[in-house]
Amino acid sequence: MDKKLSFSSYSIIGIMLFALFFGAGNLIFPASLGQNAGSNVWIAVAGFLLTGIGLPFLGILAMGFSGSRSLQDLASRIHPLYAVIFTSLLYLTIGPFFAIPRTGAVSYDIGVAPFVGAGYEQIALIIFTLIFFGITLWLSLNPSKMVDRIGKILSPAILILLGVLLIMVIVKPMGSIQGPQEAYASGSFMKGFTEGYNTMDALASLVFGIIVINIIRKLGVTSTRGILFATAKSGGVATVLLGLIYVGIAYLGATSVEAFGLFETGGPVLNSASSYYFGTFGTLLMAIIIFLACLTTSIGLITACGEYFHTLFPKVSYKLFVIGFSTFSFVVSNFGLSNIITYSIPVLMFLYPLAIVLMLLTFASPLFKHSRLVYVSATIVTFAISSVDGLKTLCSSLNMEYFNWMKPIIEFYESYLPFYNQGLGWLVPVLIVMVFTGLLAYVRKVSLSYA
Repeated sequence: MDKKLSFSSYSIIGIMLFALFFGAGNLIFPASLGQNAGSNVWIAVAGFLLTGIGLPFLGILAMGFSGSRSLQDLASRIHPLYAVIFTSLLYLTIGPFFAIPRTGAVSYDIGVAPFVGAGYEQIALIIFTLIFFGITLWLSLNPSKMVDRIGKILSPAILILLGVLLIMVIVKPMGSIQGPQEAYASGSFMKGFTEGYNTMDALASLVFGIIVINIIRKLGVTSTRGILFATAKSGGVATVLLGLIYVGIAYLGATSVEAFGLFETGGPVLNSASSYYFGTFGTLLMAIIIFLACLTTSIGLITACGEYFHTLFPKVSYKLFVIGFSTFSFVVSNFGLSNIITYSIPVLMFLYPLAIVLMLLTFASPLFKHSRLVYVSATIVTFAISSVDGLKTLCSSLNMEYFNWMKPIIEFYESYLPFYNQGLGWLVPVLIVMVFTGLLAYVRKVSLSYA
């Protein structure tokens, strides 16, 4: 018999989950979107919310619905070797390769750089990131206190500080909303949709979902149905908070153009808005918000990565992995934010479709009686398209010509795949393959399943 959890329990877990998701990237991207979308801001935000909170919520539910013990366990429905490779790549992407170093770099750029004199930027970045990842390491070495430290202390601080700024934006807008920039003049919904990838939250949801499920189990909820409902309620708290903040920050960005003009990234938008309303105090306020948001995300990701790779390589201690990932993240963060973003986007274009399709397969699995044929076929089709998209994006980011072998493939995809130019070329082929192989498995009673 499952223990009935109180509303406060769901709230605490939901706020903890919100804190794990919410990093500086979640502040920067909606602010930039608001500035560039202008009068199309609400259409663009709708697309952003679909990938920014819709997919992470779907990921949390997928983990609860699957009954899997881990992401690797879930991905093994395709193949055990694929599960290890996919899970490792996902952890490294949302971990020491990109997302964790980004927390340190963005925290410095927005919270510290405005106070650093000319010529001292590099040494200041080194000192700041050394302190930042030192604190991350210290807190990550004792993950058992995660709920208390993150859920009860840091998260409410982020919400209160950010709430004050957004209330001022609503009560006293900085200016009128201007017209959209070229990228958002048409197709603003799909532009917002792909911008939501940058948060990396859909990938992280497949990791954080296990953290939530384990906490729920420890609180006395053990049945699959009970875990699914508890996960949905806790995830609902986190996604509502994220959604409100995304909408508020996008509106902040849209109303800031008249006063400050367009910025290259979302960081200066938030700094300028804070200074506009609160002066120097506002700049300090934003520095605190950024630091807390980045720190909570960094702790959650370091902890999750350390636990996973310790499970994969049990002879290496969790402590050693945490130290190694913290050190590696410190080094990468000092290469600068622009380099981190440049190399992360191609990987996201490759990984996101694979993660989304895994979620879809998880929910549809009972319909095709868990046939491995469907899992493998849909994943192969997704891989064939998303791997080319990843390479295509990498070439564009580095201003390189496409490799010769890529050109006919890209031309074929552009000519025959619906929504390919919107970044969703994999969607229709995958759905067709799922239906066809699902019917084949049902009619021929294919018994080969992951179970």
